[in-house]
Amino acid sequence: MAELNQDSGGGKKGGKVRSKKNGGKVDLTAMVDLAFLLITFFMLTTSLNKPQAMDVAMPDKNVETDRNTDVNVDEHRSVTLILGSDDKIVWYNGSITSPIYPPAVIDYSKDGIRAVLARMKAEVPKKAGGKDVIVVIRPSEQSVTRNIIDALDEMKIADIKRYMISNRIMAEEIALLEEEGIYND
Repeated sequence: MAELNQDSGGGKKGGKVRSKKNGGKVDLTAMVDLAFLLITFFMLTTSLNKPQAMDVAMPDKNVETDRNTDVNVDEHRSVTLILGSDDKIVWYNGSITSPIYPPAVIDYSKDGIRAVLARMKAEVPKKAGGKDVIVVIRPSEQSVTRNIIDALDEMKIADIKRYMISNRIMAEEIALLEEEGIYND
């Protein structure tokens, strides 16, 4: 049982010896029980932070075909983002050899990647017969993980439904990054 004892201070004062008085006792059992009840209540009623993770749909493995086969995407629907160094992106619409929109350098700001994605999300369905835009994200060796995360965040903000991360970057795209000065070999 938990209790609190207080000393009555029965020492010598002025040479007179006084009888020792018992101090008051406080039974703390009810206080301890209440504390445990409150701790239990708050532990059970508190909602913990849930980890925030983005769902990424990965393609099924196809045993019959080679894993490294290219996926053919309509030029009018595809927007390619090449992630370079110094938080810069080169983007183009269509193929690298004959782009619909020529390659341009942008950044991760709302006037950069977000404006491009919003514009292409509005334009592509008109050109591609109502089909939505497909964004291909190609990180270079010079980009950092934070750039990929920022690009995926922008896909969520711009409400882009179809996007993919490609680990294969073409030699023409590396040359394009070098030409723009955002790839240091």
